[in-house]
Amino acid sequence: MTDEISRITRRRGLMLAAALTSTALLAAAAALPAAAQDAYPSRPVTVVVPQAPAGTNDIIARVLADKLGDVLGQARFVVENRPGAGGNIGTASAARATPDGYTLLVTISSTQAINPALYAKLGFDPVKDFEPISLLATVPNVLVAHPSLPADTLPELIALAKAQAADPIQYASAGNGTLNHLLGEMLKSRAGIPLTHVPYRGVGPAINDMVAGHVKLGFASMPSVMSHLQGKVLKPLAMSSATRSPAAPDIPAIAETLPGFAADLWVALFAPKGTPQAIRDRLHAATLKAMADPGVQEKLKAQGATIVTSTPDELARRLDADITSWAEVVKAAGARIE
Repeated sequence: MTDEISRITRRRGLMLAAALTSTALLAAAAALPAAAQDAYPSRPVTVVVPQAPAGTNDIIARVLADKLGDVLGQARFVVENRPGAGGNIGTASAARATPDGYTLLVTISSTQAINPALYAKLGFDPVKDFEPISLLATVPNVLVAHPSLPADTLPELIALAKAQAADPIQYASAGNGTLNHLLGEMLKSRAGIPLTHVPYRGVGPAINDMVAGHVKLGFASMPSVMSHLQGKVLKPLAMSSATRSPAAPDIPAIAETLPGFAADLWVALFAPKGTPQAIRDRLHAATLKAMADPGVQEKLKAQGATIVTSTPDELARRLDADITSWAEVVKAAGARIE
């Protein structure tokens, strides 16, 4: 009887030990995701820019990526340009990425807020496929011209365009449906002038052809043309913002000639939908710290950008509002890409 009791006791002890070991293993396994998130980032992070190099978001993304690497101090943030279809190709690829924080998206308002109304097949949902992290900056677009164009102001351009209506002035853009395309169409409509649209595959090629004088006119973001304005290889005619930009107070706003004309570009950071909250919180805090750095502010101010950060909720509300307002502009312009 004593031996039987002893065997039962030993059996129970073994069962209890096994249960305790199993519980410990389960607890350790449950802690692994949290530990992995605490270690984020433990390997390089890809920052997708869905436009060609030298554009506004490319410039801002590279400044941000360099600083995020310093702030988090654990891994590099590497910018990868994936241009095409007005930003849709790169944005769709980011939407399909594993939501683990190792693929991010730095994009512009034209792709996230204009393209939904413009394209019959978008390839992504700007709201459902992404987690907003923070606004990064706002940037005015500037109407620039090659020095050989015989117009130095917007009123002179309007007069010139009307005088040579039989041979419309060409204007370059980063592609059909991009913000600088729609700004050109808005200018045509508001000023009542003929202009011929020449689309390019990205802002870089468009600017290159304007610098070369192949196309004499176009809208471009301030960061993408700042060096060309400083070098006087392009001349500014007017700003697309409602008022003059602090970065270039000598350049008149279009609204000074055409009241009510206004459209700024914003740049923002997103992560694929489902990215863990802990990683999103870490990215948000690191982004605010990076954008508050005096060196970052100096670099972006020199490019004509105004740093504007936000909470994720504020960015989400801004996106929703802009999707609604740009849908009206696209409809009025009759723009549509199948």
